[in-house]
Order: sequence, then C-alpha cells, then structure tokens
Amino acid sequence: MVAGVTLVWGRAALRLALFCFAANLWAQSEEQARESQHARELMAAGKYEQAIPIYQKLVAGLPGNTGMVLNLALAEHMAGQDRESIPNFEIVLKAQPNLVPALVALAQARLALNEARAAIPPLEKAIAADPKNRDAHRMLAGALLDSGRFDQAAAQFRELSALWTDDPRAWYGLGMSYQGLAGSAFERLQKTDPASPFVAALVADTRVQRRQYRSAFFLYHEALKQLPNFHGIHAALAEVYRKTGHPEWAADEDAREAALPAADCRAHPAECEFLAGHDVPLTAPARTPAPSMEALFWQAKAANELALQSFFRLGQLPESVEMHRLKAEIARGQGRHMESVQEWRAALALAPENPRLKREMAVSLFMATDYRAALDEATTLLKMEPRSAELNFVAGDSLLRLEQPEPALPYLRAALASDPALLAADASLGLALSRLGRSAEAIPHLQKALELDEDGSLHYQLAGAYRAASQPEKARAMMAKYQEIVKRNQDQKDEVAREAQIGPPGK
Repeated sequence: MVAGVTLVWGRAALRLALFCFAANLWAQSEEQARESQHARELMAAGKYEQAIPIYQKLVAGLPGNTGMVLNLALAEHMAGQDRESIPNFEIVLKAQPNLVPALVALAQARLALNEARAAIPPLEKAIAADPKNRDAHRMLAGALLDSGRFDQAAAQFRELSALWTDDPRAWYGLGMSYQGLAGSAFERLQKTDPASPFVAALVADTRVQRRQYRSAFFLYHEALKQLPNFHGIHAALAEVYRKTGHPEWAADEDAREAALPAADCRAHPAECEFLAGHDVPLTAPARTPAPSMEALFWQAKAANELALQSFFRLGQLPESVEMHRLKAEIARGQGRHMESVQEWRAALALAPENPRLKREMAVSLFMATDYRAALDEATTLLKMEPRSAELNFVAGDSLLRLEQPEPALPYLRAALASDPALLAADASLGLALSRLGRSAEAIPHLQKALELDEDGSLHYQLAGAYRAASQPEKARAMMAKYQEIVKRNQDQKDEVAREAQIGPPGK
C-alpha cells in the first residue's frame, strides 16, 4: 500500500546524518581519518556499496564508536542491503535509544523488507523524540496501513492531511485507510451471516463500481425482499437504471425512495447519522458490545463515503504518483488491466526508482495476459528482491503460460519457499510438473490447490495426473467432481441469466 512510497521519504535527512556523526571519531589514526573522508566522499557521490567495506574496516578498528557504526548501517541501507543494516542500527540504538536518524533509518530498512509491523515501534519512538518530524509521521501512517491497523492509520493520515492540505500522499493514505475500515466491517458482516441482506446490498454496491449492473440489480432486489423499507436501496436501483439507459424506471425508484418513512433514529441511530451526513463511528471501544449487523453495514457505508471524499480531494491536486496509483487500482478492480498498466507507467514516470510501482506494473501486465512483458519485469525486479513470493510466482506462471514449464519450476519453487501458503503457486507448479510428465510430483501440489478451483480445471488436471500415475480409481473420482463443478457452474449461470435481467421497478 503506502509503505512502498514511504521508503523514499527522508532519504535526504539520512544523507545529512552521515555527516552529523563524522566528527565522532576519537582516537583516529591519520590513515583512519583519510579512509573516513574517502568513505564520506563516496557516500556524497551515491557510491554506497563502495563505502561499505571502508566503514566495515573503520568499525573494526574503532570498537565502541557508535557514530561509525551508524555510518556503516546507513551505507548498507542506502545500498539496498537492508537485512545487513538492521543489526548495526540496533547496536547504535542500544547505546543511544532516542537517536532519531537511526530510528527512522531502521524503520525504513524494515519497510524495505516488507516488515511493516516491525517498523512501527522505532517510528513511534522517533516521533516521541521529535514530534515535528514530518517524514516519521508519514512513514508511521504508511506502516500502520500496511499492518492492517486502519483506524490508527486513518488518525495519522487525518492529522497529516490537516497539516499539509496539498500533500497527495496524505489524501491517498487516508482514502486507503477508510477503504480498509470498510473492508473490515464487511468481513465481519459476511462472517456473521453471509446470506444477510446487508451483505447483499454491500456486494451490489461493489458490482456497480465494477459495472456489473445485472448482478447488482439482482442483489439489490434480494436485499429488498428482507428489507423493504431500508433507506438507500431504491436510490441504488435508480442509479443502476440510469447507468443502463432506463431514466423513466430510475425516476420511479427515486420516487419510491422519497416515499419511504423517515428512519426511527432511536432504533436505527447509525442510519440516521449516515443519512444526516455525519460521521458514523467506525470503531468502538473494546469494552462495548459487538456492533449489530445493521451497525456494521452503516460503518462500511460511512467508511466508503469517507474514502470517496479523500480520493475526490486527491483528484483536485496536481498530477501525482498517488493519483495514478488510485486510477491503476480502480482499473484493475474493474478488470481493465491494460489501462491499469498505463497508469502504473505514468506513476513510474514521476517516481522511476520506486520498486513497489514496478512490482504492481508487473502484476498488471500478468493480469492483462501480456506474459512476456510480465516475465521481463518480474525477472528484472527479482535481481533486487530474489525472495519475493509474488514476483517469483509472476515469473514462473508467465513461463508456464508461454509453454515453458521446465524453466518455470525454479521460480515456482522459490515462490513456495518464501510463502508456503501461496496456493496459486502450488497450482502452477502442479500444472508445470504434469506437462513435464512428472505426475507423481504434481499430485500433492494440485491436491493442495484444489480449494482455489472455481471452474473445475484443477480437478480435471488432477484426474489426468492420477491416470498417468496409475491410480485409475482416484482419477475417476476426481473426474466425477470435475463434471459436478461444471454442471453446478452452468446451473448457476442459467439461474443468474434468468433472474438478473434488468426489468422495470417492482419486477
């Protein structure tokens, strides 16, 4: 999310830190002074890797000099050797716990390694020591967002957007925080009762955003069956009618919405607060009773509305990386993947060295089925992030789809080594092994990935693997499950086709 952008915040401050501690070189020899000066010159020229061995030698020759250890850690961090830098930052902070440059740099190293949770404590300490440190506030907000602590992230981003109203990163982060809160409320709703009309209404809202108007129409009507006087559903149906070219039916639904009795604010306080344009409390104190299904619904609606307001404010600012990121994410959500690629490219034109943007572009290229381009992007990025499960999967699955199963194997195995729960990599690895005639090896991977199988294709492939491995009974059973899935899916399609036709109001 946001932490990928926060990595570039504060780099200038870290470069200054290199010189702040240069004078702390007591008991230097003349040779050490020359080496220290040479290392500082290399750092100033951006030649961080060349400075590292010099600082390593100086640290060994000047034991106990935390200023020199900090310079080594900063050189490692600036060179992208974040894993190696962390122990050195920790040595410095053990001696000087409130040293802000070390705290901020340690947090940046953690963020570079996608360890957002571990970045939070040093950032909180840095802000306590230096409350006006803008970069630390930004990084903390991004780390909280990436850690799923959406309410705390929203609080940080609200403060940032109030202090710096023209900062696109603050408005983007605030919108994403509210989206996270909306998603959390929806997940709680769905977990409590997936057949709830509140769930149907929220899913319908999402379908409208994706331009899936027929299924949205069907879901709104399903919600109305159980909530005939619920505010907002008739208005939502009116919007569907307008989007699909039925203005006269839209007017009818608008009239139905206007004719609804006013909400009983004593029985439905969250609804009244939302309809009045007031903020609905998005979280509740730990000791309060669990919110009702209806309260969770209005929390999700309110958070989505606040997200839209934040993104609208972002859109009023000059062109920014964050605006292109938002457009890319919207296009991806609507299945317009080449449009998403174009937005990632526009963002990279403004921030060409941002690794998160490059990774997202590789993913969008893959989703757009441009597998050759996705492979090229992923393999380039893997030189800097060799353990990335996502990039290894993109590279491996792209090779598989380009009919190159053998070279796909090491990438897919690397993806699973980094993330054993990545079932998509199990599926791809199983398919690659099957195509290579290594059915016995393929079977456990295909078995593990079956829960992803929505169209029956993995069951079909596993049936073939069982046959090739001389397990005919298992092959027959798996083929029967495949046929069952295909039939069920077709029945569901037929039912939706019958029921999801957009007709006049009341139908």
